[in-house]
Amino acid sequence: MTSPRLTIGFSPCPNDTFIFDAIVNRKIDTEGIDFEPVIEDVETLNQKAIRGELDVTKISFAACLHALDQYQVLNAGSALGKGVGPLLVSKDDVDLFLRNEGRDITVAIPGKNTTANFLFGIFFPETKNKVEMVFSEIEDAVLSGKVGAGVLIHENRFTFEQRGLKKICDLGDLWEKETGLPIPLGGIAVKRNLPEEVKQKVDRLVRKSVEYAFANPHSSDEYVKMHAQEMDEEVRRKHIALYVNSYSVNLGVSGRHAIEVLFQKARETGLVGEIEKNIFVGDVPEKSIYRKVH
Repeated sequence: MTSPRLTIGFSPCPNDTFIFDAIVNRKIDTEGIDFEPVIEDVETLNQKAIRGELDVTKISFAACLHALDQYQVLNAGSALGKGVGPLLVSKDDVDLFLRNEGRDITVAIPGKNTTANFLFGIFFPETKNKVEMVFSEIEDAVLSGKVGAGVLIHENRFTFEQRGLKKICDLGDLWEKETGLPIPLGGIAVKRNLPEEVKQKVDRLVRKSVEYAFANPHSSDEYVKMHAQEMDEEVRRKHIALYVNSYSVNLGVSGRHAIEVLFQKARETGLVGEIEKNIFVGDVPEKSIYRKVH
């Protein structure tokens, strides 16, 4: 059969462009698939996925909860790990925030569907004054006093201190202490209604793309820099090193378990109901951990 032309969504962040450079620039054999890149910030991709607009896409695992009727998670390409979680920061109200659990402070979040917002809601449920922003605008909003605190993701982990912001807490660290598991931030999802052999092929190609990037670490430099021009080289390098790891090659048993626990937390907190569909590419329905309660 003729392989389809597939849209593939990912962010301009260095970890994503590092991972997908070999696919979109045909540095590996794409086995007949013609990929059409759609490059947007993570929350825009989340919304597109919830609407079912893309064939393959980066997605926050919190948003994935609302898209499992249309998508399955690939075993390759994910961002998981320890020490990689979102940071809650403030300019000068750290003690006030902790004393009041953020009740009276407006907090900037990088999108309601992000895993960052999901974690923030778990650990600071009393905070109701939240405002959505593109992740790259949150630092400036906190610095200017537009908001009292902000949840930082991506490269802002490396810049907030030198810009004069203070860490209230590391949400990923709170997750790790509570569960003992790596924090699942985002993964790669593929349309559920594609032929099984196409889904398997996409999973294989994403893994090959990550492996190529690791084997040829400077091959993607130009592509990464093109999409992160305002970021200096050291921050780009740290960003990739933090978010691209062995889980990006293959989730494995531990990676899958961490995602399943995150989904269970969402179910326990009432964010979603029962999930009946098989979650991961290659699974059969009987392997899904979720069952409807009768």
